Amino acid sequence: MSALRGALAAGAAAMMLCSSAGAEGASEPSLPGHTRPISELKPTAVIRLGKTADWVAIEADAVWVGGTGPNAVHRIDPRTNTRAATVELNGEPCAGIAIGFGSVWVPLCGKPSTLARVDAIRNVVTATYTTGPAAEEGGITTSTDSVWLVTDKEGSLARIDPDTGRVRQTVRIPPGSYNPRFAAGRIWITRAEGAEVTVVDAVTGAVLGSVTTGPGPRFLSAGAGAIWTLNQGDGTVTRIDAESRQVIRTIALGTPGHGGDIAYGGGILWTSMPKVPLSAVDSADSRLLCQWVGPGGDALGIGHNAIWLTDYHGGTVSRLELQDAVDRCRRRG
Repeated sequence: MSALRGALAAGAAAMMLCSSAGAEGASEPSLPGHTRPISELKPTAVIRLGKTADWVAIEADAVWVGGTGPNAVHRIDPRTNTRAATVELNGEPCAGIAIGFGSVWVPLCGKPSTLARVDAIRNVVTATYTTGPAAEEGGITTSTDSVWLVTDKEGSLARIDPDTGRVRQTVRIPPGSYNPRFAAGRIWITRAEGAEVTVVDAVTGAVLGSVTTGPGPRFLSAGAGAIWTLNQGDGTVTRIDAESRQVIRTIALGTPGHGGDIAYGGGILWTSMPKVPLSAVDSADSRLLCQWVGPGGDALGIGHNAIWLTDYHGGTVSRLELQDAVDRCRRRG
C-alpha cells in the first residue's frame, strides 16, 4: 500500500480508538471480539526493512516483503529470521506480491504503472513489463499457467504469459474490481467499488458468475474450503464456499477502513488492520475468537509455522509463532 493508503488506514483506526475511549480503556477500540494487547505476543524476530513495510508473500524457502525507502522487495530467510537480500525496484511496490514460475511478481505504481519480475533464486529483477496495476490497493495472483492482474478501473483482468510477459487474454469484469486470487481452479476477484466477488474459470477465462459480499470487499484469502473477503466498507469478513460459490456467513470484526490484510493458517482466518493488528476467526464455525489491539499491523502472511506481520509506518516485519497465537486465542476465546 502507499503512504497515502497507510495514512488513511491509520486515521480510520484512530477515529475508532477515540470514539471508544473511556476512563479505563482509552487505548482500546470498541470491538466485538475478546480483546487483548498485541504486546502479549512476543516476536521471535523483528526485522527492519526501510521506511515502510508492506505486502507479504510466502514461498517454500523465503518470505518476501515489499516496502519503500528504498522501493524494494526484501527476501527474509525463515530459518535464520534475517534479511537475506534486498531487490531494489524502479517504482513503488503496490498491489500485492505473487509467487510463481520461479519468480516473484511485483506490481509497481507510477506513471505508467508496470510489473516487475524478480528471479526467486538469484534475487535480481529479470524483466519489467508495461502491464501494470489499476490501483494501489489492488492485487496479483498466479494460477497453474498464468499471472493475473487487473490493469484498469474499467474492469480489465489481464491473463499474462509468465514466459513472455505478454497479455494473452483479457477478461471483462465489473468496473471497480481490483484484487484477484487463484483458488479451487478459479480466479476470484473482489469488487472494492461494490459488494461482490466475480468468479472466473482459470482454464478458459470464462466468467462463471458473482457472489454478493459485504460492502467494499478488498483483500481475500483461501482456506478450509472457502474464500474469505475482507470488507473495508463495514469491517466484516464474508466466507464463501469455494465449491458451491454460496455465502456461508458474514462475520463482524468492527474494523472498517482502508488498508489491512487477510490470510489463513492454523485452522484460523487472520486479519490485520492498523491499531488492530490481528483478529482471529475460527474456520470450524466462522466465529470471531479474539482480537489483539495496539501498535503496528497492516500486511500479513502465514508460513513456516509463523505469522509474518508488518508495521507499515515502522518499516518492520515481525515473526510471531503461529501455534502460540492459536493457543492463546483458543484458550481465552
